[in-house]
Order: sequence, then structure tokens, then C-alpha cells
Amino acid sequence: MAQANELNGLKSRIGSSAFAFRGYNTTNLSRTPELLAHPRYGRIVAHWLDHTSQRCREILGEPVDLVQRVHSKAESSLETFGQDVGMIFAVELAQIECLAECHGIQYANTKFAFGYSLGEGAALVASGVFTLDQIIEAPLLVARDCAELARDVTMGVVFSRGAALDVEGIKRMCAEINQQGDGMLAISSFLSPNTVLVLGQGATVDRLKSRLRKAFGKDVYLRKNPERWPPLHTCLLWQRNVPNRAGWHMYSHEGGLTSPKPPVLSCVTGQFSYNEYNARELLTRWIDHPQRLWDVVYETLASGVEVVVHVGPGPNLIPATFNRLADNVSASLAGRSLNRLGGRRVARFVRRPWLTKLLPSRAALLRAPFVDHIILEDWLLEH
Repeated sequence: MAQANELNGLKSRIGSSAFAFRGYNTTNLSRTPELLAHPRYGRIVAHWLDHTSQRCREILGEPVDLVQRVHSKAESSLETFGQDVGMIFAVELAQIECLAECHGIQYANTKFAFGYSLGEGAALVASGVFTLDQIIEAPLLVARDCAELARDVTMGVVFSRGAALDVEGIKRMCAEINQQGDGMLAISSFLSPNTVLVLGQGATVDRLKSRLRKAFGKDVYLRKNPERWPPLHTCLLWQRNVPNRAGWHMYSHEGGLTSPKPPVLSCVTGQFSYNEYNARELLTRWIDHPQRLWDVVYETLASGVEVVVHVGPGPNLIPATFNRLADNVSASLAGRSLNRLGGRRVARFVRRPWLTKLLPSRAALLRAPFVDHIILEDWLLEH
């Protein structure tokens, strides 16, 4: 994956760039302490952290000082989930303002934006659909319930090293496990044709792993993540009526009656679905519908974007998804070349059947190794 890091290069290519906003992670600081201490950026970062702290205090009803959290480098836990929601919004919007005020590079001139999980909300604020105060209230109101549900939730990464996953088969397995009445399980994100994330209560992820082994043998794997994750984008939130409560609040709130500028590519639909009035509808679906990151990645490549600017503290999932795809495309193309030269062993090693099947109909995937990626916090601290 190429790295673009020249000031003039980014400014001149902003019209062919997409901005990618990261979502919640179990670590949410990264280089924010450096940005807060920076002589040029510190004032901007402190402003966003202070303002968001006030909103968090009002809505959560607890002491919140995000500036102090950054200074003390206090990391995240389930107890701080509500504050972490505020932290992510504040830091991402601060980075956008630092880019504009200190370098004259305007987010409004980018081709489009997208965001994974909470990042989609930040993208809508940056694109003028909502203010921070308008959009952050609903997720903060249900943050405690999301965090409490997380205490019994395990994340599993289901993937195949060969063919594409039988997603419908996995959905059926989840439905069968759910009917046993001992916890709920659901897909929370489609990362690629051969990878999905699942979130499950109790032993449901272990039961899915057993069923996958019986159905697919060694062709499909499930790897458990040791952390605890709020079960966003799944039906697990229904247990506390989170989608209805958050949706009811959003529908009665101000804002959201303008099209995003630049456009926002939604992980809810995998398409440019936002118009001048439907943001509330999509955000309500965002709460308990799985993230369609793979569709967003493909649309980004198909759009002709040359640079992806990754916004937020320590973005990892979106860059890693692009990076894996770029590596797989490069390996697949290398395998074809070696096969023509007789390098059959190497060709068999690098072959990706799921990718090989897609390439004829989705040739835009071939662009993956040639798109430049910028981690915005790194770029800001280097300039």
C-alpha cells in the first residue's frame, strides 16, 4: 500500500480523495496526546474535547473531562464507553479542522466520505447534515445499555482462506443457535466475501464455531477476540430496546434535513443513500443492521478515488481491510504471472479463489494496490 505524505500532494489531490472515519475500538487515544500538546493543533483539539465533555456531562449525568483523559493517557473500558463515543467524535472533527485551519486543505473539496460504525455519524457532522450536539445525544443516551450488554458478548472473526463464505448458511446457523434460547448471535459486519464479524452472547460464538467445523471442515475458521464489545449493528441490542429508543429520539430532534456535502457513502447500505431528508431513517437502521464495509470498499475503488485519508485516533479496521485486499490482489496477479512461467507451486500458494471469482465482474478491485492511504493524525504531526 503506497503512502502519500507531501503537503502539496494532498492539497492538489483532494478532489480525488475520500475521507474514511474510524469507529469505536478498545483503544481510542493513539496520537491524540501529541496533537493536544502541539503548538499549532492543541487549541483546536482542546476546543473540541472541552465542548464534547460538556455535552457528555449533560447527557450522561457524570463527570467527564476528555482533555484530562487525553493528558493522563487513560485508555478505554466498558465503564467509559459513553465518554469514548464523545472522544471519537471530538478527535475526528478536530483533525478535520486542523487540516483546514492550519494547512488550508478543505474537507468540503474531497470527493466523498464514509465511516465505519460511529465514524458514519462523524462523517455526517463533517458534511453538514447534523451538528455534533444534534447527532451525539442519541448514542450517549443508550451508551450505558450498550456497555452493559457487552459484558456477556464475544466477538468472533469468521473467515475462509479459500472460497467465499457461505453467508446465507452462516445466517441460518445463527438463527438456529438463537432459537435454542440461550443467548443471541448475529453478524455485525461484512468485511469481505471471505470474512465477517459476529457478536454473540454467552457460549453462542463457541457453538457457531462447532457448527462451522462440522459444515465446512478446515475450509472455514472462527477466531475469537479476547475483548468485550458493545453489540452495535446487531439484533442483540433489541434486548434493551436500544434501536427503538435511539430512533424515537433521533426522529424528534432537529437537523438532518440537508444532503451531505461532500456525499457520504453509507456502511448501512453500501451505497450513496443519503438525501435531503432520510438521515434519521438510515441512522436508525445503522443501530442494529450489519455494517457493509466490503460494499463501501468496492464502491470507493470503483469511484476512481486515488487517495483515502483515514480520520480518527489510530484508525485500524478500514486501513487493514484495504491493505489485505491490496495484498491479495497483488498476490493473485503474481500467481497468474508465475503460472504462465510454470511456477505452479507458488501459484497455488498465492491463489485466492474468492477473489479470482470476483475479478472478472468487479475489475475495480484491481485498483486496490495503487490507491494511496494517509493516516491523518500521522500526516498532521509530520507537517
